Amino acid sequence: MTSKQRAYLKSLAMQLEPVFHVGKASITPEFTEAINEVLASRELIKIAVLKNCLDDPRELAEILSERTHSEVVQVIGKRIVLYRRSLDHQKIILP
Repeated sequence: MTSKQRAYLKSLAMQLEPVFHVGKASITPEFTEAINEVLASRELIKIAVLKNCLDDPRELAEILSERTHSEVVQVIGKRIVLYRRSLDHQKIILP
């Protein structure tokens, strides 16, 4: 992903509300599967890491991107933005 594409996705993600919240249980297989399903339909999602989660948000972002075959757009504080192009429901056209 180029820096221009990443900047475009960051601008789109600014208006998004977090779809998922990572809490004390951290990342479970069910959580990963739910993210996978939402990425298939939305392509771009925002995830919030709650204060009671002891894991580092950057590490969580890397783990989630690896398990869902997506790309980490950005990690700011306790917010993670993931992107995966959908073959069936492509909504976002990258520059």
